[in-house]
Amino acid sequence: MSRVCMSRAFTFAAILAATALTVATPASAQLLQRKDLSYKVAVELAQEALAECHRHNWPSSVVVVDRGGDTLVMLRDDNAGPHTMENARRKAYTARTFKMTSEEFSQRMEKEPVRRQQATLPGIIGIPGGVPIKVGDDVIGGVGLSGSPGKDEDCVKAGLDKVKQYLQ
Repeated sequence: MSRVCMSRAFTFAAILAATALTVATPASAQLLQRKDLSYKVAVELAQEALAECHRHNWPSSVVVVDRGGDTLVMLRDDNAGPHTMENARRKAYTARTFKMTSEEFSQRMEKEPVRRQQATLPGIIGIPGGVPIKVGDDVIGGVGLSGSPGKDEDCVKAGLDKVKQYLQ
């Protein structure tokens, strides 16, 4: 093959490659910009939620999960039942996954067959005490608490109130 033919073949291949890249990448493509829950905020939230239950002598456990549903913080108060840590984790994961409180998920299980089916997924539980952590409408995590006499969500809300200035 002559140098001229090789040069034309190379030029043609380069043009094809550039065209393919242009077609494959739309002009509107961009990286996602979002806020994520920091460890420091997660710890502060968990400590306040647990402290609120502790003030009422309700030995409890609290778990905070991040945007991906992974555990950031797990705290267990003295004398909290052995089941409370796993219960709290599942409540937090449920709230994060479905972008609703675990109580709302529980209520919707009664009315919506798909929710009953989703409750069979690993890590899901339909018991009150899990709340999504939001910045506006964006769910960036979840927090769950277990161990109080039906006041789990109240303790969680105390924790969320403590860190609300960060959730803007």
